[in-house]
Amino acid sequence: MKIVLNGEQREVAATTLAELLPECGFSGRVATAVNEDFVPAGLRAGHALTDGDRVEVVAPMQGG
Repeated sequence: MKIVLNGEQREVAATTLAELLPECGFSGRVATAVNEDFVPAGLRAGHALTDGDRVEVVAPMQGG
């Protein structure tokens, strides 16, 4: 299916948000939103993706 991930179109095999993260190389603590709605970590496995979804994944960064 085709989604938009962090502003870039991608073709993915994942059908849920939880499956998408490792497929796209994300690990550890991240924040997720689908179509501008925040999706908590505990709900990612049950959050089905559909063609055309806009997914944002943000990882915390250290620095100063």
